[in-house]
Amino acid sequence: MFAVYADSLHPDDPLAGLVVGERPTPEPPDGWTVVEVQAASVNHHDLWTLRGVGISAERLPMILGCDAAGVDPAGRPVLVHSVISHPDFAGDESMDPGRSLLSEVFPGTFAEKVAVPTRNVLPLPPGFSMAEAACLPTAWLTAYRMLSTRAGLHPGETVLVQGAGGGVATACIVLGRLMGYRMWATSRDESKRQAALDLGAHAVFAPGERLPHRVSAVMETVGAATWDHSLKSLHPGGRIVVSGATSGANPPADLSRIFFKQLSVVGSTMGTRDELERLVALLELTGTRPLIAAELPMDRAADALAAVAAGDVFGKIVLTR
Repeated sequence: MFAVYADSLHPDDPLAGLVVGERPTPEPPDGWTVVEVQAASVNHHDLWTLRGVGISAERLPMILGCDAAGVDPAGRPVLVHSVISHPDFAGDESMDPGRSLLSEVFPGTFAEKVAVPTRNVLPLPPGFSMAEAACLPTAWLTAYRMLSTRAGLHPGETVLVQGAGGGVATACIVLGRLMGYRMWATSRDESKRQAALDLGAHAVFAPGERLPHRVSAVMETVGAATWDHSLKSLHPGGRIVVSGATSGANPPADLSRIFFKQLSVVGSTMGTRDELERLVALLELTGTRPLIAAELPMDRAADALAAVAAGDVFGKIVLTR
């Protein structure tokens, strides 16, 4: 079958290991099902895989892609939840020590078909396009968990989103506004700051800019480049919710500020199947849909990944078949 996969790992030139070609059609074990992929969105995770982060050469070749929308064997529209936990694990799947995402241990979604545990397939309600649905299981689910589960916020509080433009950041702006928070965002690009306002941010700032007042929480996906500003932006008792570090994963901790201000640093990774269901229900109820920057045919995956790597995207790029 057609597939987009990593054939070799290149930390400094990730696209060098990308192949658009053919891979074997999946044969699902008991308890698994095969989804015919109609759309899959591009995530930074795909670039990390190509760089060799979270995967070893022994697992290659590996089909890329964490999330997908498509049809099940009965022809019903479905959404794929990409967190693969142990069949016997009970509770929050993202807390399973042995959990993985599609494209880490099991082949991913940039292909004609993907095999997943049957419990990872959700019915897709009417009113969502396949491209819109494909944005939800990774970036939008990550943003939903950050805001609704991990941040400990109440309506009316102020939230700063660092690095407006990426899929998780734009989702945070939209979802935070729906949840009743005052949403502020930063970007080094003036056009992206304006786009964030158009998307629903209450105010926007340049990176490192002094804020009108300190905030209750910071949604952090950038890492080293924004970390100091994130810490300084919090009022006492505030928290940084971290789900990524695209600019570097090891910033200075500034422990004195953290303990003196009693700040919290909270990790957040993906989300549960139940959270994905709640996210879909929220979007269905409000009529809100993900922001799609571009839809490209899957054989143009290299162009999509290059745009994400360059930071030239506001919203999500979706690959379609």
